[in-house]
Amino acid sequence: MTFYIQPYPYRRMDRRAAAVNGGAMHDQLLGVNIRDDQEAFVLTAQVPGLKASDLNIEILEDVVRIEGKYEPEKDEYLVRELPVGAFRRTLRLPSEINADNVEAKITDGVLTLRLPKVESALPKKIKVAAK
Repeated sequence: MTFYIQPYPYRRMDRRAAAVNGGAMHDQLLGVNIRDDQEAFVLTAQVPGLKASDLNIEILEDVVRIEGKYEPEKDEYLVRELPVGAFRRTLRLPSEINADNVEAKITDGVLTLRLPKVESALPKKIKVAAK
């Protein structure tokens, strides 16, 4: 089954602001991978150098919001490609999430969220009676 995760809200204004500011966006966009494991969605994102206390994760029905901030360093760099500043990502998933049972962990710079679906969104098995 193929489904599409929708960015929420649409980021057209951010791209316009970036064009005006010479390509620099005010907030970084956090890249994510999401897979469907029947009973839950599993979201992973790279967050190098961040601790659990650096992140704010909110869930409301079928919307997941992840916010955080990479603290700027005062050093001079020859090449600077790692993210700096605030980031946020808001996604609308195909079904509602059971927010009470969400699991979040950071291991080796990778954030993993296990987002269980509500009972009503899970597939139901129907037993067929033979006569």
